[in-house]
Amino acid sequence: MADTTAPDAAGSRVRRGWPISVYLIGMVLAILLPALGVALVLINRTNDAQQDVLAALTNATVQAMGQSIDREITGMATTLRVLSSSESIEIGDLNGLYDRAVTALAGTGSYLLAVDGDMQQLLNTRAEFGIPLGRTSDPETAQRAIERGVATISPIFYGQTAKAYVFNVWLPIDDRAPIRLITLTQNAQNLVPALQSRQLPDGWHAALVDTNNAVIAATADAALDIGEILPIRQWNESGDSDDWAQEDLEGQRVVTAEWRSGYTGWRIIAWASSAQVQKPLQDSVLQLAVWGLAIALLASAVAAIIGRRIGSSVQGLRLDAMRLGRGEAVYPRTYPIAEIAEVSQALAESSEQRLTADRDIRFLMRELAHRSKNQMAVIAAMAKQTARGATDIQSYVAALERRIMGLARSTDLLLAHGRAGVMLAELINQQLAAFRPPEADRVTISGPDLRINPQGAQILGMALHELATNATRYGAFAETTGRLELTWTTDKDMLSMRWREYLGRPLVVGERSGFGTIVLRTMVGGALGAQVDRNVHEYGVEWLFEVPLSALDPAFAAARPDDPAPDA
Repeated sequence: MADTTAPDAAGSRVRRGWPISVYLIGMVLAILLPALGVALVLINRTNDAQQDVLAALTNATVQAMGQSIDREITGMATTLRVLSSSESIEIGDLNGLYDRAVTALAGTGSYLLAVDGDMQQLLNTRAEFGIPLGRTSDPETAQRAIERGVATISPIFYGQTAKAYVFNVWLPIDDRAPIRLITLTQNAQNLVPALQSRQLPDGWHAALVDTNNAVIAATADAALDIGEILPIRQWNESGDSDDWAQEDLEGQRVVTAEWRSGYTGWRIIAWASSAQVQKPLQDSVLQLAVWGLAIALLASAVAAIIGRRIGSSVQGLRLDAMRLGRGEAVYPRTYPIAEIAEVSQALAESSEQRLTADRDIRFLMRELAHRSKNQMAVIAAMAKQTARGATDIQSYVAALERRIMGLARSTDLLLAHGRAGVMLAELINQQLAAFRPPEADRVTISGPDLRINPQGAQILGMALHELATNATRYGAFAETTGRLELTWTTDKDMLSMRWREYLGRPLVVGERSGFGTIVLRTMVGGALGAQVDRNVHEYGVEWLFEVPLSALDPAFAAARPDDPAPDA
């Protein structure tokens, strides 16, 4: 056994320390074993977090699928309500109703049926008009629609005329003899694209089922036929179910998720093999074991070699770490030990990232200050202009509050959409929502889809708010017979918007220019480079805006004029 003692200056025996390689091996084992245990715990926690993320992603995807299906069914119900107001139904003209339905539904994949009180089909656009038709294949849902008095969606069933699985959207018709109900029917196969419009995580399958758990549509890799009964996630009348549960499917354990439509009662059910879901955890544990053993062997083998040099290397790392803590620049150094060289490289990268983060924070603070000053300037202008027209404090506060809320509604849209911009129609509806009269036919809004940048949305939002405020106080919204037409068109480089009010009395023109005129002429005209014209007609005012599309382009907001130029 090696002697671990040596004589000191007085000749006595003093215990000598062990070589650093021994301590390094002991340290490796002392750190590695607990580290492996901690890593195992962290892997489990990470796996739990990944499971939560996977569950959230799957549930969100399933919900998006369901909402896509709901939009399709809601569109069919809306079409039914439009067809139910047809004059042909009022006068009992079945031939005219048939012709109109064929034209309206061309290319939609939907077909119209009309039945009498005995559930006898009066017409079916799947077949030629006038040929004999039997009873509807879906009398139960039709009867339920009569009892409920609202649009009712059926489960899928095999249609005798369609010769395929179909579903119906029924709408009862009151006092419209001989028609008692009308329905739009579609092949279940038509819903497959809507179901497949979202991509599920790898290994997951999904199916749309009705209240009988019959498959209406399924993803391509689910290997399910339309009309087949899905044996998992059986119907629960109460609607209570776990978002994330495990069941047996054809002898295999699967993880399932579901989303139920409150409108149709249909459900989107997604599932994946439990082994597939747990595979990342199993792989991580195996990798942890392999890497732990490899690191222990390697560390033990090289401990003696790096023992002599590790002291000076660690000292260099300590100095670099101190510089990093002070916020100074750290540069990578060359060390004889690769692991320490990697740590040095990591410290250098961390230093660069910290310096970059500091620069970003300073830039964001400047940006926040810039935006805040702009908002304060706008609000200050609002307060001054509102005070000019106020007669008392209460009216001043109310008017100022309305204008600030109009600015806030535009800001809400900007925060919701960010730099992507705002749809012009959405901005208009948001600003006019609080002013619109209850009669829908008194307001006409039409124009093509157009996305505008945040700057343009804020300015046009304030302009629309002022126009609506004036219409409520003096114009089309101030009387029961007033009407508003708001239309816009675009050509290759210009947006043309027209605000036209129609009154039931001669227009009384005021002499004073208020905040609305400032917004419309100065802010819209100046900030957007627009041409703003106001025409006074005998029975209503008209505003015309010609705005360059270049000022509204969402890409226009990607960089501010005071942003520093990019490096060459």
